[in-house]
Amino acid sequence: MVVCDGRALPVIGVESMSPSSASQGSDQGVIDLNHLRDMTMSDAALQREVLGLFVVQSANIMAELAPLPANAAALAHTLKGSARAIGAFRVADAASLVENTARSGGDIPKTAASDVLAALSREIDLACTEIANILRGQ
Repeated sequence: MVVCDGRALPVIGVESMSPSSASQGSDQGVIDLNHLRDMTMSDAALQREVLGLFVVQSANIMAELAPLPANAAALAHTLKGSARAIGAFRVADAASLVENTARSGGDIPKTAASDVLAALSREIDLACTEIANILRGQ
């Protein structure tokens, strides 16, 4: 089971998904399944595992990022790498913006930092929903 959007979801293989049944690339959707398959050598169990880990890790990192801690750039960098690994390139791009904003330090107004965090949160929500659909086999 994986928890996404507060719901426990059964884990089902992604090997049966056709490219048209989920996002194929960063320009077309949330999760690039071809990239995920490449990164996991088409191992369905590994795909399920890394998707589930991403859901948990992204929630934990977003909770840590909320107060904009001193290590916000490192947290965003970690999330960016995890997102790229599963083909969630829009999440990676949003995490990169958070990372760059955090590295800018006091030069960025607090509202701008809040805006990039909100954009990251939206992208993670979309990715989490897509992952839930993938793990349910839809």
